[in-house]
Amino acid sequence: MAQILVVDDDKHIVKLITLFLQKEGFATEEAYNGKEAWRKLEAGLIDLVVLDIMMPEMDGWELCQTIKQHYDIPVLMVTAKGETGQKVKGYQLGTDDYLVKPFDPVELVLRVRALLKRYKIASSHLVQIGNVHLNHSGHEAKLADETVYVPLKEFELLFKLASYPGQIFTREQLIQQIWGIDYEGDERTVDVHIKRLRERFPESSAGFKISTIRGLGYRLEEAR
Repeated sequence: MAQILVVDDDKHIVKLITLFLQKEGFATEEAYNGKEAWRKLEAGLIDLVVLDIMMPEMDGWELCQTIKQHYDIPVLMVTAKGETGQKVKGYQLGTDDYLVKPFDPVELVLRVRALLKRYKIASSHLVQIGNVHLNHSGHEAKLADETVYVPLKEFELLFKLASYPGQIFTREQLIQQIWGIDYEGDERTVDVHIKRLRERFPESSAGFKISTIRGLGYRLEEAR
């Protein structure tokens, strides 16, 4: 049973979210500010965090960034701040998804399930997306039954995107996670590698596409 930590200074919102999560079979923990949430993260096993931005003591921005520095778990921001600039900031700090108040509790549950599924996929060394199979242990990519040569950095980039289908990654996040925080090149490196991956794996045969999200970065999506 997945353990969900719900963080918001509005107790009514916390109770509403936990009610719907518990009805769907999730275990829940509650916190009403960032510092309390951090103590609960350190004290027990948490699988996913749902958090608000505007909170006392430690706001959602700082909490999200701190979580991502120490834990490999998904974060879903639920906030009244729906402007594009706020969303960009959230993704830059590492949030996995973003839901604007007022929200449909059923949609929140669906997003929680999707995030948990993504992270389960990401913990595996084998990923299938569309018609492509990726084996991280051997850095092997197969399209249908044919092996496709993919240079190491391109493979790491594709494996990262394919492990979290539907999730938006900023160029900065991809640079840090694939090339490392000490990388001295610029973000156009990501654009060049994405272009090459699109050429190696056309949507028509690969069964997926890598979409450009203007102002944010990239997202891999299975073709419909």
